[in-house]
Amino acid sequence: MKEFWRKTWFIRLVSLLIAILLVIYVNYTQNGFLTPGQAERTKQTANKVQTIKVPLQVSIDTDKYYVVGYPEKVSVTLEGSTALVTSTVNTQNFRAYIDLTNNRIGDQTVKVHINGINNQISYTVNPKIVHVNVQRRKSTTMPVQIEYNKNAVASGYKFGKTSVDPQQVEVTGARGEVDQIDQIVAKIVLPNGIDHSYERQVSLIAEDQRGRQLNVIIEPATARVTIPITTAQKKVKVALQPKHEKARKVYSLTAKNNYVTLYGSESALAKIKSLPVAVDLRDVNSSTTKTVKLKLPNGVVKANPNQINVELKVDNINDFKDK
Repeated sequence: MKEFWRKTWFIRLVSLLIAILLVIYVNYTQNGFLTPGQAERTKQTANKVQTIKVPLQVSIDTDKYYVVGYPEKVSVTLEGSTALVTSTVNTQNFRAYIDLTNNRIGDQTVKVHINGINNQISYTVNPKIVHVNVQRRKSTTMPVQIEYNKNAVASGYKFGKTSVDPQQVEVTGARGEVDQIDQIVAKIVLPNGIDHSYERQVSLIAEDQRGRQLNVIIEPATARVTIPITTAQKKVKVALQPKHEKARKVYSLTAKNNYVTLYGSESALAKIKSLPVAVDLRDVNSSTTKTVKLKLPNGVVKANPNQINVELKVDNINDFKDK
């Protein structure tokens, strides 16, 4: 038996089996059956692909030139170890840019460059090239105009003198665009039937003579617009008119407000000399004070006050005969 264990072929067979077992063990431990520390190290060294959008910068003398046509952002796809890609995405400490330092005026096609990415990360950028237009830069100062729908005011009201702050703004852009500007305008759409003053912060736009919006920078970009909406007013005397007096009763009516202020169109107010106020006496049997709501004539939108107190004194006719 001892001779059997010492056979050369047997020793070789055992060695082969041990080698096979070692190979199986190594493969077994690298296919996901790892200790926590091993799993973390594997995660950090694994590859990751991620695409992010970054601002596209322009290298040019911005005091002299103005560039239009390029996208605001480009897509950058990063590929590398999970740790490096994640860190790069979080910090974004690289930049995408186009180099126009050796510029020429007019349309041109330029390459998008990436600077600052770790050399252990591979990347692609989309788009790789962009089409731009380089123009001489021009700045000018222009007044701000106000446009609004003047038929929106309620009946009996009228627009006052509009105002805008600031009254002038600085406009910067390509010389070709700036030279086409006809006006800087704050456009406002008022609600129909508006009966109160309007005040808002409004965005400004630059338009050419055909009303086409131009691609320029306006500084400041907004303005405070005030549109007063008022109505004419007139102070008139109250004319009390008793209604439905009872027989054998004597009434004395006194208004605590002899005058009221009426608001409305100028043409309507011009026709009014006094305001008739009907006082219904059918339920009045003794002296009292009655509140009467004012009825507004045509063209009058409101009154101040809108109701008055009327002091009523009631006597029987017999009481006068006895005196």
